[in-house]
Amino acid sequence: MKFILATKNMKKLAELQRILAPLNCEVICERDLEKPLPEVVEDADTFEGNALLKARSAAKVTGLAAIADDSGLCVDYLDGAPGVYSARYAGEEHDDEKNNAKLLKALEGVEKEKRTAFFVSAVAVVFPSGEEFTVRGECHGYIANEKQGENGFGYDPLFISEKGCFGSLSAEDKDSVSHRGKSLRKMAEKIKEYL
Repeated sequence: MKFILATKNMKKLAELQRILAPLNCEVICERDLEKPLPEVVEDADTFEGNALLKARSAAKVTGLAAIADDSGLCVDYLDGAPGVYSARYAGEEHDDEKNNAKLLKALEGVEKEKRTAFFVSAVAVVFPSGEEFTVRGECHGYIANEKQGENGFGYDPLFISEKGCFGSLSAEDKDSVSHRGKSLRKMAEKIKEYL
């Protein structure tokens, strides 16, 4: 089966291809199309809602089964912020450096015990038939006082999981515990029902 992944993030594409490889599914993305996917306004108030908006749009435009994820970081001390606004926490330009700096500033002076946080990944799959489903994965940990490592993207250099800082983990180690790894494995299991 062929899927379109509704993202411009090549790191997400690589992650998805690694996890779906055993199912012999082909995954393409926007760069493989003749014209870009239309921009989708992510105005849902849940991760699942935003993922569905993106997947439905991609399925409608391409006629292919579509996969989209919406993910973010929820910090307990900040009442769940940045949440669904994680990518644009510091402004509309989706700047990882600025987002990380804003988060560190918001947690300045907060002791480790109160810096608990979790990553969420909601993945939506929409088939040309109109059938659709969502799955969710979470990874719990805490926010470091400073950035660590050179790996990953987004808030990875600040997030400490049970295996260590996401910014310092190999792709395989991160996949084994990450929110997206969990949601994509759940998705892969569910996709087997449609193959």
